[in-house]
Amino acid sequence: MDPHTALSAAVIGVVEGLTEFLPISSTAHIVIAERLLGFRDDGEVFAVVIQLGAILAVCAYYWRRLLSVACGLHRAGPERRFALSLLAAFIPIAVLGKLLNGWLEEHVFATIALAVIAVTTALGGVAILAIERWKPAPRHTDATALPWRTTLAIGLLNALAMVPGVSRSGASILGSLCLGVERRAATEFSFFLAIPVMLAASVYKLWKHRHDPHTVETGTIAIGFAVSFVVALAVVHWLLRFVASHDFRIFGWYRIVLGLVLAGLLAAGVLTPGGLR
Repeated sequence: MDPHTALSAAVIGVVEGLTEFLPISSTAHIVIAERLLGFRDDGEVFAVVIQLGAILAVCAYYWRRLLSVACGLHRAGPERRFALSLLAAFIPIAVLGKLLNGWLEEHVFATIALAVIAVTTALGGVAILAIERWKPAPRHTDATALPWRTTLAIGLLNALAMVPGVSRSGASILGSLCLGVERRAATEFSFFLAIPVMLAASVYKLWKHRHDPHTVETGTIAIGFAVSFVVALAVVHWLLRFVASHDFRIFGWYRIVLGLVLAGLLAAGVLTPGGLR
């Protein structure tokens, strides 16, 4: 493994860890980073495995609560109700993902263009600003006690993240705000929902592409995984503190600026739809 590849893996791991749980689209940022670094990830094994690093960070941060839920599933109570509400959110994502994954891989993800990401990134920023301005007053303050109808709706909204540049965490958190979930509870539920969603997507993609040739070495993957885990763990802790006294408008403005910068670089010819000129 050459130094450039190792450094690229570490940089992309940082990008994944920083962006996976923020409403700014980790997919968009990873695509941009890979194009700028000239990093090849045939079969997307690298991207999938470093996502597992981010999942492990959430599990590590909430291990006591997750263990409590697991131990309480055998009896009726708040733990089982939380698990069922999480399942209600997961089912529509799983069904839509299964139905649309093949078409998306063939017609969208195989040819993701920076122009598409520029547009969806900017529009996502506008959506954040609009939701922060007109969201209803919160009615639900506990991420583990949301009604199943609310979590089902969150799951349907989360499916929007199948569009390149639409943030999974953003769809979960901002969708929850629209449904009357308090900001911290919305953020925590987004973390919990990420575990089954990202785990299922990662396992499915690894299995589907198990026979494909891969260009990323095991050592490179290990670097990205480790960096993603450490950075994501710090981001989860920081974001919970951040939402205690801030809204998400700063991320909305960030997305708008990033989308405009990408569009400007594409228009000026500095970038091509596939990456650096």
